[in-house]
Amino acid sequence: MKNTLTNQLLQSHLVDGVLKPGEEIGLRIDQTLTQDATGTMVYLEFESMGLPRVKVPLAVSYVDHNIIQTDFRNADDHRFLQSCASKFGVIYSAPGNGVSHHVHRQRFGIPGETLLGSDSHTTTGGCLGMLAMGAGGIEVALAMAEKPYYIVTPTVWGIRVEGTLQPFVSGKDVILELLRRYTCKGGTGKILEFYGPGVANLDMSARATIANMSVDMGCTACVFPSDHVTREYLRRNGRAGDWRELASIPNPEFDEITEINLNTIEPMVACPSNPDNVKRASALGHIDVHQVILGSSCNGSYRDFMIASKIVEGKTRHSQVDFEVNTGSRQTLVNVMLMGGTRALVEAGARIHESGCLGCIGMGQAPATGTVSLRTFPRNFKGRSGTDDDQVYLCSPETAAASALTGKITDPRTLGMSYPEIKFPETYFYKEEWCLKPAEKAESVEILRGPNIKPFPRFEALPQSLKGEILLKVGDNISTDAIMPAGNRVLPFRSNIPAISDFVFYGIDEGFAKRSREKKGGIIVGGDNYGQGSSREHAALAPRYLGVVAKITKNFARIHKANLVNFGIIPLTFVNTNDYELLQQGDQLEIPDIRAAISQGKTEIIVVAKGQKIRTRLDVSERQRKALLAGGVLNDS
Repeated sequence: MKNTLTNQLLQSHLVDGVLKPGEEIGLRIDQTLTQDATGTMVYLEFESMGLPRVKVPLAVSYVDHNIIQTDFRNADDHRFLQSCASKFGVIYSAPGNGVSHHVHRQRFGIPGETLLGSDSHTTTGGCLGMLAMGAGGIEVALAMAEKPYYIVTPTVWGIRVEGTLQPFVSGKDVILELLRRYTCKGGTGKILEFYGPGVANLDMSARATIANMSVDMGCTACVFPSDHVTREYLRRNGRAGDWRELASIPNPEFDEITEINLNTIEPMVACPSNPDNVKRASALGHIDVHQVILGSSCNGSYRDFMIASKIVEGKTRHSQVDFEVNTGSRQTLVNVMLMGGTRALVEAGARIHESGCLGCIGMGQAPATGTVSLRTFPRNFKGRSGTDDDQVYLCSPETAAASALTGKITDPRTLGMSYPEIKFPETYFYKEEWCLKPAEKAESVEILRGPNIKPFPRFEALPQSLKGEILLKVGDNISTDAIMPAGNRVLPFRSNIPAISDFVFYGIDEGFAKRSREKKGGIIVGGDNYGQGSSREHAALAPRYLGVVAKITKNFARIHKANLVNFGIIPLTFVNTNDYELLQQGDQLEIPDIRAAISQGKTEIIVVAKGQKIRTRLDVSERQRKALLAGGVLNDS
C-alpha cells in the first residue's frame, strides 16, 4: 500500500507493531463516539477502569437509537449517559439532535484524524479523509482510556473512479453496485480507498453514503481524499479551519484495484434480505410498495432530502404508500426547512419524524404484514424492521421519492422530469448549544442510575478444558441482529445484561436462552460470515453471560470476532469446512487442554465430537490470547 492515503493515516497513528500483512497493529485514536444502544455499556466499562476523565482528545456521546422512550428505561439510560458524559469529560448530543454519523461529520470530524465508534457505521467519517472504524464498546472504552486500538494490518483496495454520475443516480447506487459485484464479505480485512479523477465529482452526501455502507461489504474502513469538496463542506459548516488537504501520493501502489466509471452506474435496489442482494431498479417495476422511508445513517444528508423534495414537489404520494422522513440531524432538518424542502415533503403527504435511527434499528416504523418497505437505510436483515416476515428493499433518495409517487419500485429516470437543481445554504444554520459540554470539575457530577442499569458482569478465567453441548447450529451470513435482536422490545435492556440475555437468538430459536441456562452454557456452530452487521458487543456479551464458551464457524466477521475475544469466547474456525456438516445441535463436544494450547501459542485446536477429532483453527494475536486466558479483556487490563 505504498504512497496510499490509507498508508499515511496508518503510519501517522501507529503505536504498536509493524505494517505487515497478517500482523496485528495498535493505532492511536484521536476521537471516539458512542451511541445510546451501545454507549451505556461503554460507560459502565469505562467506569470500571477507575479513571476520572477520558484521555482521548475528543469524545462524543450520542443518543440516536432508543429515542422513542416507550417507558422509563430509555429515559433513565439517557440521564445516565448525560451524567456520565458530564463527569468523564465527554460532549453530549441529546435525543433529537441526530444520528451520530451525521452530527459528527458536521460538527467534529477532522481530516487526517482517527475515529473509533461503538457503531459499525462509524466508517462514515471516511468521507472527510479520516480513518474511521467501528468497534465493540469495550474497545471504545479502552480507547477513551488512551489505549491503542488493535486490528490486523489491512490490505488496501483502491477504487479508481472515473466519470460523472448521471441524472437521478447518486452515491447510494455506487455502493449498491459495489455490493452487487463483491458481496457483503468482499471487503473483509480491507480498507477501501477512493481515488482518481472521478472522485472530484462525488459530493459529500455521496461520499458519506459510500463510506457508511462500506462496512456492509465487510470493510474495516473507507477513505476518501480531503480535497476541495471536503473544504467546501467544512466551510459551509463554519469549520474551514479544520480542513487540510490529504490525498495519495502520485502513483499509489494498492494491494488490489477496481475501476468504476460513474457514467455507467444506474439506479440500484437491494432486495430482501441482505444488502448485497442487488438488482437494477428498472427490473423491479412490478413490485408494489406500501412504505417508503427517507433518511437514516447513510442517506440523512441535506442533499438527500432536498432532491427528494424537488421530485415530489407539487405532487402527492400514492394512496397505498406510507411516506416517512427521518432527517439525519437537527441541523439538517432546520436547513431543509429554511430552504422549503420540508414544506414540499409534507404537502406531498410525508410524515416528518425526529432526527434519529428509528426504523433502521427497529424502533418504530415497522411495516405492515405482507407488505414491501422501500428504505434509504443501510441494512435489510430479516426481521430488523420490527416485522418478523418483512420485505425490506434498500435504495437511493431519488428512487424512494419516485416510488412514493407511483406505489411501485420505480426507476426515477422514468418520471419524465428534468433532474432538479439543489441550492445549498451559504452557511448551514447551527446552534452550538445543541451539544452539551461536560462539567469542568468531575467531582461536581453525580452519575444518575435508574433501576434498569445493572453493573457490568465479570467472568471467570478460562479453565483447563472445555466441555459442552452444541446449543445451536446456524447457517451462513448470520448477523448480529439475529444473535442479539434490536427493536423497541429489546433495546431498553441494553444496560441490563441479565435481562437482555433472554433475547439471545430469539428470532431463530425462542427457547435458546432457557436451554442455555438449563445446560449451563455450551457451544455455538455457525457457517460463513458469522456475525456480520452491527458492531453491538451485546451479541458476544449476552451469550457469554448465558455460558457460551466457544463458537465454531466457517469464518467470522471482523468486529464480532474481536468482541468474542473481548469477553472470553473462543472463536474457532473449521480447518476443513466439510466438518460443519458433521456437527448437529445437541452433540456433546470437548476441547481438551484448551488453556495449555492457547498459552503455548497453538493455532490448531482439536475439538472432539462423536468420538472424532475435528481440526479447528484459532487465529488470534498474542494480545488476544492473554485476554482469552483471563476470561476477557477487562480481566487482562
